[in-house]
Amino acid sequence: MARRAVIPLLAVAALLAAGCGSEEIKLDKGESQNVSNGAELFSEHCSGCHSLDAVGAHGSSVNAGDKETTDGPNFNDRREDRDGVLYAIRNGGFSGAIMPENILTGQDAEDVADFLSKYAGRNAPPATGG
Repeated sequence: MARRAVIPLLAVAALLAAGCGSEEIKLDKGESQNVSNGAELFSEHCSGCHSLDAVGAHGSSVNAGDKETTDGPNFNDRREDRDGVLYAIRNGGFSGAIMPENILTGQDAEDVADFLSKYAGRNAPPATGG
């Protein structure tokens, strides 16, 4: 009888633990609709392999010893421009080895590019003119 009680408790504990890892999307006040949509799409389609605090994404390894082949760039520390993001979305990243080509298309790809070009690199050191 005790075993029957343990199984439902374990199921409830697993559900609670899964919910604890999720974070809210935190954008600048008054953000545009396309950037907000891009944040949602990034969270849904990209957060498994990339990190970005603005959407609570932790898909990249922060330790070289823990790195996996599916770890994409950590966008907290890496700036991106809109054209580069669109290139990566269309072509499966820059190496073409892991990220699927055309993971998003049309307006969805445009919205993610707008979002990422605005929020990527916020922890990066200031750019130096050369």
